[in-house]
Amino acid sequence: MKDSPAAGFKALGVTLEHARRQTGIVRALRVLSSANQSSGFDCPGCAWPDPESRSLFEFCENGAKAILDEATTRRVDAQFFRSHSVRELREKSERWLNEQGRLVTPAVLREGSTHFEPISYDEALDLVASELRSLQSPHEAAFYTSGRASNEAAFLYQFMVRAFGTNNLPDCSNLCHESSGLALKETLGIGKATVRLDDFKLTDLIFVIGQNPGSNHPRMLSALREAKLGGATIVSVNPLVEKGLVKFAHPQEPDDLLGGGVSISDKFVRVRLNGDQALFRGLNKALLASRDPDAINSQFIEQYCLDFEPFRAVVEETSWSLIESDSGISRAEIESLAADVRKSSRVICCWAMGLTQHENAVITIQEVTNFLLLRGNIGKPGAGACPVRGHSNVQGDRTMGIAPSLPPAFAQKLEERFQITIPKEPGLDTVTAITKMHEGSLRALVCLGGNFLGASPDTEFTREALARLQLSAHISTKLNGSHLSPSRATVILPCLGRSERDTTGGRAQFVTVENSMGVVHSSEGRMPPANEGLLSEPDLVSRLAARLLKNSPLSREFTSLSEDYDRIRDAIEATIEGFDDFNERVRAPGGFELPNGPRERHFTTKSGRAHFVASSLRRVHAEPGELLLTTIRSHDQFNTTIYSDDDRYRGIRGNRKVLLLSQEDLDRLHIKSGALLRIRSHFTRPGSANLPHLQITETRKIEGFTAVAYDIPAGNAAAYFPEANPLVFRGSYAERSLTPTSKSIRITIEKMRPDEL
Repeated sequence: MKDSPAAGFKALGVTLEHARRQTGIVRALRVLSSANQSSGFDCPGCAWPDPESRSLFEFCENGAKAILDEATTRRVDAQFFRSHSVRELREKSERWLNEQGRLVTPAVLREGSTHFEPISYDEALDLVASELRSLQSPHEAAFYTSGRASNEAAFLYQFMVRAFGTNNLPDCSNLCHESSGLALKETLGIGKATVRLDDFKLTDLIFVIGQNPGSNHPRMLSALREAKLGGATIVSVNPLVEKGLVKFAHPQEPDDLLGGGVSISDKFVRVRLNGDQALFRGLNKALLASRDPDAINSQFIEQYCLDFEPFRAVVEETSWSLIESDSGISRAEIESLAADVRKSSRVICCWAMGLTQHENAVITIQEVTNFLLLRGNIGKPGAGACPVRGHSNVQGDRTMGIAPSLPPAFAQKLEERFQITIPKEPGLDTVTAITKMHEGSLRALVCLGGNFLGASPDTEFTREALARLQLSAHISTKLNGSHLSPSRATVILPCLGRSERDTTGGRAQFVTVENSMGVVHSSEGRMPPANEGLLSEPDLVSRLAARLLKNSPLSREFTSLSEDYDRIRDAIEATIEGFDDFNERVRAPGGFELPNGPRERHFTTKSGRAHFVASSLRRVHAEPGELLLTTIRSHDQFNTTIYSDDDRYRGIRGNRKVLLLSQEDLDRLHIKSGALLRIRSHFTRPGSANLPHLQITETRKIEGFTAVAYDIPAGNAAAYFPEANPLVFRGSYAERSLTPTSKSIRITIEKMRPDEL
């Protein structure tokens, strides 16, 4: 298994087996043949862009799993709710809940009840609106969004929330790429990728940093394969050597299948957890110290950048000994990498949550941006920054206004277009919302998709917070743990899936999404709905808004908008920059590209220039006797959705409660592979303003995890998300972006006896 390539024949076999279990082969072929096609629907599995020339099967193994999971023939209906109490369901795993199938009937769990009670959509929506209107203030409610919501649903959602009177719009971005958006906006003026998909064909060198595309963004492997065959050098920067970055066999390329695939990475840089800022500081130091006159692009820096001298000074002051100790990489290896960089006129840096979920995440990403600016690798073909998003429309949700505050121009146009007054105070992010729920000042939570409990840090604290709510309402396609922490009233509103036909308003409708590289395109489901009468997300949001704002002229406005999604797109065009002629342009094959100034070397910062950022090296250091833990995904999951207990690419079978440890650490701790472990996390916070010298230590605990010897740097450990989420203290987050620090958790471990479980 170690020598076999990612994907290949095995991926074909796994996909067919998943199809057999979920839908049957014939139904699977029908739905998969429409995935990622110009006249079909956008796969919900990731936000990687579609190529200009598409094959008949434009999906990957994990995308197929996500699609077939949605297209399953299994149903959670009225009989299911009558047969299973909430107490029974709470004892089930997230995997079991997901496998029960599609939600097809609205349901409510009332205070004191033991079972969810099936009700009509009208009853459910009346109840949700009544509970929200009964709050003392709109600010007592929060409205969470998953990145799988369409642009149309997201626009209506944030419009409803702001018309209601609050900016409390936490979303999944808060938990993943918030650090990327903040870092890039400050340095370049836009919080998105500055590359196009075609740039991968033109580049000389690609850094893949803190990312496992083989499991989390598998379609990206096709772009990396094409870059490699075109002569590019690929460097993987990650504590773990991930299979997809070793060798990839494209399932639709006969030469790959028969010849063993294409080797992807030329170098594996085994950086320590949270050592990426130091590594790129070392690369910048080596480039600045080089005698090669072309090592840095002085003309680009002078013409397009500011703050270079403070940056140069802080780099020169940083010692090589600190860089080596923080990164775990020798000066010689860093200087060898810098030599590769000097030989490459076009460089792309890709990253995911391996960079974004640390205390120093924002300045780490800005150090990567410094590296790109140093040689002018922004705003030219084959070069740039590429944060790789997970959810298929998480970037579009933010463009549509799912955020604690709106850009001033957007807010002004929304107020003028709909005659509303938008609150001026910023709303809550996800982590802050959890704390407010727990303390009782936030009384209601409405979720547009997602698994709020499964995705959030500090699981038990979050579960308690949900149970203290007056109302929790969930627009969902599948049952999950968020539904099972009963508030005074818990409402489930089932909705159409991405792959299903939408005939809202008596006509065929389509929605739109925005991919990781800022391309907006259409998505139209082709499959029959899982149940007659299922409502779409835009329709559900509009119906809720009409009830919530029933004494306002906006009530009729929302009804009108949902009857024809072209009207929603007209409203988006009227209020959001870059959506001119939205309805016409999005109907063109492939859609259209949103404005991206840095892509053309037009930096949209306040100064009009790109900014170097000078920052001190920061890293979370494990204390003596501790390890540093990162959470990871298995190959057989999508975010919080678990398809099996296997991780094929890492050779782990039948168990997700595992802790990956180096053999060196196992020997040092006198632990054998296979031992049962208790894991404790440790977070140290400074004292109060009055008593700053008094530190506070928070601890969390999980038990029954199996030790697994694995090729990981000594001092580091890894465990699966969301099983390890209880270890992530809600108060430990990235500076300024408030993203939970799921990739650098200080832990201690101890052996358990089987009878302790």
